[in-house]
Amino acid sequence: MVIATELCALSEYRIYPGNGKLFIRRDGKPVFLGSSKAYSLTIQRKKPAKLVWTQAWRRLHKKGLSETTTKKRTRKLNKVQRSVVGLSLEDIKKKAGMKPDVRTAQREAALKEVKARKAANKKSGKGGKGNNVGAGQRTKIPKNVVRNSRGGTQR
Repeated sequence: MVIATELCALSEYRIYPGNGKLFIRRDGKPVFLGSSKAYSLTIQRKKPAKLVWTQAWRRLHKKGLSETTTKKRTRKLNKVQRSVVGLSLEDIKKKAGMKPDVRTAQREAALKEVKARKAANKKSGKGGKGNNVGAGQRTKIPKNVVRNSRGGTQR
């Protein structure tokens, strides 16, 4: 046999038939209260979360949960190395295992090669047109000046 029970609006305890009060609020909502204590505290507009004996307080302060649910175990994630667009995984590992002084020597050699290439380009480009100021360079514009890339008037 199933007994129809209500829940107390303040304490959230079960209210069995023949117990408690049914309080109708001004807006017409029925409020079930299990005891005169709950009724009195509701009339005083006390918050259930601040009353230690209510279920709201127990829920807020995580009381009584240990026996119902155990803590979920979190799996430790394994880091997976992935290759980058330009480099394969082996190349990345090789570079990571390299000693710092070898890496700096490689970097300096690469910089020297780039400088030599630029110098060669400058020499070969001089004979052509005459006096052009850097083919890929733009004129310097102060940073506080706003450029309108589309042209026309600014709004």
